[in-house]
Amino acid sequence: MNIYGDDPDPPHSAHSLRNTIKKFRRLHRGGSPRQQVLILLGWLLLVLATLRAFQHFAVPVSKPAFICQPSTHKHPLHISLPKEPDKVRLSHMRKTLQTIYDAHPPQPLNLDLKTFSSLEDFPPLEAIKTHTKISLADAQATRNSHVEVTKKLEAYPKDLYSGQGIVILAGGRYTGFATTGLGMLREIGSKLPIELWVKDQSEEREGWCAELAREGVACRRLSDYMDTELLNHGYQLKISTILFSSFEQVLFLDADNVPIVNPDIIFTSKSFTETGAVMWPDYWTHTGTPYLPYVVGLSDGPSELLRGDQTVESGQLVWDKRRHWKSLCLAAYYNYYGPQHYYTLITQGWAGWGDKDTFVIALRSLREDYYIVPHELRTLILNGTTDGIGMLQADPSKPGSYKPMFLHSNIIKWSVRSFLCEGCADQAIDPVAVSAYEDPMSPINRHLKEHRRIFALQDMLAMNIDPEPTIWRSFEHVACRSFWQDERLCNRTREHMEQTFGFQFQKSWSSPMFGGGGEQICLRTM
Repeated sequence: MNIYGDDPDPPHSAHSLRNTIKKFRRLHRGGSPRQQVLILLGWLLLVLATLRAFQHFAVPVSKPAFICQPSTHKHPLHISLPKEPDKVRLSHMRKTLQTIYDAHPPQPLNLDLKTFSSLEDFPPLEAIKTHTKISLADAQATRNSHVEVTKKLEAYPKDLYSGQGIVILAGGRYTGFATTGLGMLREIGSKLPIELWVKDQSEEREGWCAELAREGVACRRLSDYMDTELLNHGYQLKISTILFSSFEQVLFLDADNVPIVNPDIIFTSKSFTETGAVMWPDYWTHTGTPYLPYVVGLSDGPSELLRGDQTVESGQLVWDKRRHWKSLCLAAYYNYYGPQHYYTLITQGWAGWGDKDTFVIALRSLREDYYIVPHELRTLILNGTTDGIGMLQADPSKPGSYKPMFLHSNIIKWSVRSFLCEGCADQAIDPVAVSAYEDPMSPINRHLKEHRRIFALQDMLAMNIDPEPTIWRSFEHVACRSFWQDERLCNRTREHMEQTFGFQFQKSWSSPMFGGGGEQICLRTM
């Protein structure tokens, strides 16, 4: 194997070049102006062919060998941008929904949120039953409002949405985390178009958006479709991005979610095609108030119907709007009143308070089909410790066997700038207060300074995966050749990759001007 490819016969290529040169010399001795132009073009093509031939010359290397592959960022997958959403129709739809929601608030409008005495131990049943105080009259009024909302939800809007794609919500410090997930999607071969959403123009990075467009990623602002001042909590943003997205079938990913296997197959999996909604389990079971099943129409009174049900985590979510339009709008209603009422009604302040279970409750309320991945999520452990640092969620296309697909980085969030940037607190664009490299108290500080893996290799190999080197490839692109590039950050990133994984960086012989790699990333193979 050679570091530029596997061309077995470079002498033949050189011989072909010599013959081509002789032909051009004979043609150049005379001819019309048109022939002269054609000859000049021929010489330019010859230069390109020469560069290509040199790129494929065999270069003997000693063991260990290096496999060099250009980043997909340098060789785009030619993915078309998603279509521009119809802002006028979508804004009108949002106002129509808001009018319905405003007319039918829950009671009380502000439900008292109290945390349990311990968030370490799962609360006992009696504590769950009596934790949140709701009168029967308020529960009845909220149920009546819920009934009216479901009656008034309009049918699926024709010709408003189309196709399949990925939606990611970024903004603030989560923009840095999104750089990793976006990079990984293209590194692992996803060819789905992507919409990257932020709250408003203040969170948009114009230069980065222009760069992302070349990879089939479109930047969107929620403020173009609605008054974002109405959203008083970050948990309310997710449902809005799904509603406003141009896609009919959506894979939503949190900004701190790092796909480790190409997720495009989900849309053709049986779990999705048969149900139109796919969700993943969370750690704990349901902790909602007994009035929740009554309010959403699942029971005729306070009930323990949901007790023991597995909750879901919405770091990743797949949704077909055509099949589940009304349940999506109902989930939007829960989120509209989420911080004041529904988040507490659903969890009572136990871990997971927020938007995550509003989706499955809406589906259950309207008796619609959905699929929850049957494999328990697995906790990733920090190398050399017993500390959990992330959640591994399984591939829904393989119900019979566990195969990881998503790394939801709920504890240690992956971003090259938050990992290795030094002095970024003073940067004008998205400053990083203190990076893990700078912070001696960070749990990964020594891993970075001593060039150790974040994940234990034996744990990865036991699951037949090893995503960390690929994540660092995405890091290298961000640090060295993107809108966020920084020389010191680039050098530190490459040093860690060389020392930890055996990466090597070298120039390609082909010029980027002619479509060559310019610089290649090589990985040591033993």
